[in-house]
Amino acid sequence: MQRWVEIEFDCLPLRSIGRMDIPLDASPKYQKHCMNLKQALEKHGALNTFYLYNAQCVYHLLNHETDGMLEFRFEGTVLTNADDTKARQADLDVSLTRETCSWLSEPIVEWFASTVSRSVLADFDRYIAAGDLSATEQRIQKIQAESDESGGFVGMYL
Repeated sequence: MQRWVEIEFDCLPLRSIGRMDIPLDASPKYQKHCMNLKQALEKHGALNTFYLYNAQCVYHLLNHETDGMLEFRFEGTVLTNADDTKARQADLDVSLTRETCSWLSEPIVEWFASTVSRSVLADFDRYIAAGDLSATEQRIQKIQAESDESGGFVGMYL
């Protein structure tokens, strides 16, 4: 074990969502995912907002492979600063899914559940740093230029 906190997530920039209609034949799980995205868009908007899903945060409290572990699932939004270089706020739905702590009590679970947001913000900054920000900026500039050249319509009928 190299890290005290293990965080995994899939990330969807909300600005990349063009439509919010849910397919009629979508599974209940996919319908719920679409509704969560729609609520996140309504609450936080699309600019500098990222939706995290299929996400988990694992805390290891002991230097032991199986004992002293807390696993939380989470889903929700992370908002960044204006140039997407630093996470500034997390709005997450967090739940404990697994634990191997015989001494665990409800106040401890609540404290760790609230700590998940702080952990995600720190890890999201690492996620940003690991990405190629200059390539993202160039891609955004290219899309904006194409949009301007075509009167605001990019990617129609694809």
